[in-house]
Amino acid sequence: MIVMSVLTALVLLALVTQAGIVAVQRAFPPQGEMVEVDGATLHVVDIGPRDAGVPIVMLHGASSNLEAMRRPLGDILAKDHRVILVDRPGHGWSTRARRRDSTPQIQARMIDEALAKLGIERAVFVVHSWSGALGARLALDHPGRVAGLVMLAPVTHPWRGGVGRYNEIIATPVIGPLLAYTITLPLGYVVAESGARNVFLPQMMPDGFVRDSATPLLLRPREFIANAYDLVTLKEAVAAQAPRYGEIKAPVTIIAGEPDKTVRTGIHARPFAAMVPNAKLIVLPDLGHMVQNAVPDRVKAEIETMIGKIAPAQAAAD
Repeated sequence: MIVMSVLTALVLLALVTQAGIVAVQRAFPPQGEMVEVDGATLHVVDIGPRDAGVPIVMLHGASSNLEAMRRPLGDILAKDHRVILVDRPGHGWSTRARRRDSTPQIQARMIDEALAKLGIERAVFVVHSWSGALGARLALDHPGRVAGLVMLAPVTHPWRGGVGRYNEIIATPVIGPLLAYTITLPLGYVVAESGARNVFLPQMMPDGFVRDSATPLLLRPREFIANAYDLVTLKEAVAAQAPRYGEIKAPVTIIAGEPDKTVRTGIHARPFAAMVPNAKLIVLPDLGHMVQNAVPDRVKAEIETMIGKIAPAQAAAD
């Protein structure tokens, strides 16, 4: 009887999950175009004037999608600049063929290929959190594509501890997919608001953020599993690439907050800035992890300052 009850509960939860997937995808449909690359299909939203000089590519962190970069920062930038927002492989409406394609190295290659197909020769990359490691990898492996790099609360170095026991479980074969396809979506709806609120601290989470950022897309099983793989493989990936940071030639601006408890500035932003020759570090007091939401005008000003220096240098080189 106990076994039958458990199986019945799992079947019911699986049916609820499938219905939830349909509802979430109807509520948050894709907004851009799909670009095929080796091993993935990337969802790309291209906004702003096409003839506005150096374009800006925005890459989101873990547990999110391109909407987390679009509102408000991307929309503000798009008034005067061409802005390309990308769902990282496996996130939002992007897919990836293999879950293990989770490292910054592989995702950098995919994004570089997509930008080439879009005709984007060089761009300023604006990266947040997990994508700090991705932006650094783009600058290392694809330097011709990176005109500049603006990093917001970036992950760059290995840290003590893990990434949450639940991520390790979800990334485990068999048991992880079993949980993802049964309890993750129903449970996620209950805890999504409180989880997002904690990431904003000490700032207040904007009203409607979970809805406006399309966060419920994360609760779909295939994306939740991809996100877990990204997180559990990140520490080893940054440990491998960190010794190379001195090779980065592109100008870099890093904006982080001292009380950020999600990605510690002292572990990541400060040592990264010390290693990169052309790095500018801005550490703001009383600023948490969601830099693009808390100080969008400051971020915009730093991006435009960088573009203002890049454009004359590029013209002189031409």
